[in-house]
Amino acid sequence: MIRHVVVFTWSEDADAQRRASTVQALRRLPQEVGGTESFVVADDAGLSAGNADTVLIADFRNAEAFARYAQDPVHQAVLAEHVRPWLAVRSAVQYEL
Repeated sequence: MIRHVVVFTWSEDADAQRRASTVQALRRLPQEVGGTESFVVADDAGLSAGNADTVLIADFRNAEAFARYAQDPVHQAVLAEHVRPWLAVRSAVQYEL
């Protein structure tokens, strides 16, 4: 099992409506792309100053399933349209469970 964790910090240009739209687009990925065993997208709870804004955590059966997801044209379109234009900082890690 591979876990994919992405932490997003949005730019100042990303207002509340844009952030909500981006989170919704990310949350549709399991239905539109498939291949995930579990999938969570959540906004930071605001409990600590300086945190990132949003996290995505997805589990995949294996590295091949992750690679298919990562390269899927629908996934790439969501990144191009909803994520990259509003992104200040992104950090990611994949690890084996």
